[in-house]
Amino acid sequence: MSTFDCSYFLGDWQGFEVEKVLRVDAVSGIRPQVWIRLRPQRGDIPLCSVCGQMVPHVHEYVERRIRDLPIFEFKVLLFVKIRRIACSTCGKVIERIPWLERYSRHTKRLAASVASMCKFATIKDTAEYYDLDRKTVKAIDKEYLIEHLPTMDLSGLEIIAMDEFAIEKGHQYATVVIDPRRKQVLWIGRGRTRESVHPFFELLGEENCRKIKAVAMDMNASFEQEVWEHCPNAKIVYDLFHVVAKYGREVIDRVRVDEANRLRNDKKARQVVKGSRWLLLKNQENLTREKDRIRLKELLEANKQLALVYVLKADLKQLWQFTNPWDARRFWKEWLAKAYDSEIRPLILFAKRLKPYIAGVISHCKYRLHTSILEGINNKIKVIKRRAYGYRDDEYFFLKIKQAFPGNWT
Repeated sequence: MSTFDCSYFLGDWQGFEVEKVLRVDAVSGIRPQVWIRLRPQRGDIPLCSVCGQMVPHVHEYVERRIRDLPIFEFKVLLFVKIRRIACSTCGKVIERIPWLERYSRHTKRLAASVASMCKFATIKDTAEYYDLDRKTVKAIDKEYLIEHLPTMDLSGLEIIAMDEFAIEKGHQYATVVIDPRRKQVLWIGRGRTRESVHPFFELLGEENCRKIKAVAMDMNASFEQEVWEHCPNAKIVYDLFHVVAKYGREVIDRVRVDEANRLRNDKKARQVVKGSRWLLLKNQENLTREKDRIRLKELLEANKQLALVYVLKADLKQLWQFTNPWDARRFWKEWLAKAYDSEIRPLILFAKRLKPYIAGVISHCKYRLHTSILEGINNKIKVIKRRAYGYRDDEYFFLKIKQAFPGNWT
């Protein structure tokens, strides 16, 4: 094969031609290699890498070793004779090479291939496959994401959803904002305070903030206050999942523990109540095993307080089924009266705490929003984090999340 054929078949390194090709066999655990020496094509006039103008005067030649895509099992090394030119505008600079970044030690197509593999593989696996250092793989992927991830267009945004997720141990959190209609991550920031989410609304801008009609979230006072300050036309919409989860923790769990303590002298009955946590928290329609349904029925028949809080949990969920806000508010008042009449302290406390937020619950009648999409995104974020055994670089971690949720634009 001639050097011209080799250049065309293997790489077509624009502006350069193959001077020599050498095969290096594997030795001492080092994989086999192909060394390709490249020189500038005859008659090719270099371009300034800064301003782009043609510069015929070559100051000197420098050789750089460049990694390219592997050929079968062979690691490919390019030994490129690069021209350093004397540009009248920019001074002495390296020539512009279309297939190579200015100071890079790897070709653009290798970087694209590495970044493509990093979408589904770990940095460690990618580094081993391409025989690169892990830091190099991470740097390539991060740079590629910064360059190729699309800029967010927030101009037509009307509906958003906000949630938090654990970023590391020790109660460290980050906040994610999405467009629930397109399933696109719009913004991520470390923390879950007002100060943490403030940069998103600054990015959104005053005009776009006024266009926001609804914001879905859990009962986070910091998020609420920031939305009220920046988005005067927005309605807060509280999610069913978070309210019911809160009910489970603050009411059902508390009543179950109190009842178990009350039955301390009846070991058998106490054990039944103690072991019923997931039975009580799980939705009845999700109890697929007959023995679980029987256990639940027997438990509720034997314990009136557990039966009452369990029934009121099912009733509370009906609030999100209404489409008429007047009907929803009437139902809420009836539910609130039942909670107060129950004389069950944890239930009464929960009802009092929920009361100031009820407008956000009823907003669901107009804006059928929920954060289940966010819960799905949070689950995938956990997978991304586990794949890398945690991320120490917040910027890179957040870029990986945005890459995983580019949005459904169909």
